[in-house]
Amino acid sequence: MLEALNRLLEKMMPVITPISVILGILLADHLLPFAYLIPFIFAFMTLSGSLSSNFHSLKGALHKPFPFIVILLLLHVIMPLIAWSIGQVVFENHLTVTGLVLATVIPTGITSFIWVNIYKGSIALALSIILIDTILSPFVVPYTLSILVGKNVEIDPFSIMSGLLLMVVIPSFIGMFIHHLTNGKSVIASKKLAPFSKLALSSVVMINGAVVAPYIKKVNLELLFIIITVFGLASSGYFLAWMFGCLFKKDRETKIAMMFTGGMRNISAGAVIAVQYFPPAVAVPVVIGMLFQQVLASIFGLLFKRFDNELQLYDQSYSVSK
Repeated sequence: MLEALNRLLEKMMPVITPISVILGILLADHLLPFAYLIPFIFAFMTLSGSLSSNFHSLKGALHKPFPFIVILLLLHVIMPLIAWSIGQVVFENHLTVTGLVLATVIPTGITSFIWVNIYKGSIALALSIILIDTILSPFVVPYTLSILVGKNVEIDPFSIMSGLLLMVVIPSFIGMFIHHLTNGKSVIASKKLAPFSKLALSSVVMINGAVVAPYIKKVNLELLFIIITVFGLASSGYFLAWMFGCLFKKDRETKIAMMFTGGMRNISAGAVIAVQYFPPAVAVPVVIGMLFQQVLASIFGLLFKRFDNELQLYDQSYSVSK
């Protein structure tokens, strides 16, 4: 029954996430008292997902380092620079620029593994990117923020680092350690906890929506520009990762893993960081990103399925003509 519920929730994630944001905004007064629970709920989500992972997955990036390096550069250098550049041109509010950079610099989304699995991509590569990027995130995220926006916003790198360690890295290692001790039997527990993890994600999204409700309820031209900008940035992450896979002539499985890990973000972790360590205005672009992420994953999955064969034929004809 739990597995059937999990499959149903997986199919509904593109709908559940934006609905959760809307409910959080509408029920803000009732949900705000529960904001202190967010880090604990998120740690549970990370732990339950990590029970199906093992330390051997970390070796995957060593066998095929190039795709991993490309995605790491896209996640933490290229996309944050694009977000910062657009923010400087479009927005005068430094907090909005900080939110855009934060939305792009946070580590790849753990749920990208689900989409890679659905479209039969390289699971080993996806796990390697997710695990190593998660481990690096406490160091990469705060210092990238300090470099790009630190002059305009007060940033405490050590607080952000400790938050990511407690919410993401330590639960991940605990989950993998349990997997090791049980010789992989913890996968069963992970499957049973999966639907509860998705419901927990919905709860986190709702509470984060409640925190930024006063800013999102004020529908104005600036909010419209933020929505358009976040949608464009989120879309470009998927697109660039896909195109890098094509540019470097990677196989279909590798391109799928690159596209989803390069496009998705651990956006709920980003929202928690924004809410915990920054003024509420910083969280607005991050929370808006929740509206698009799962929907864009499904759209780009369908686009990939439709156009990848045509791109492969083009690459082959180009190689022959050359």
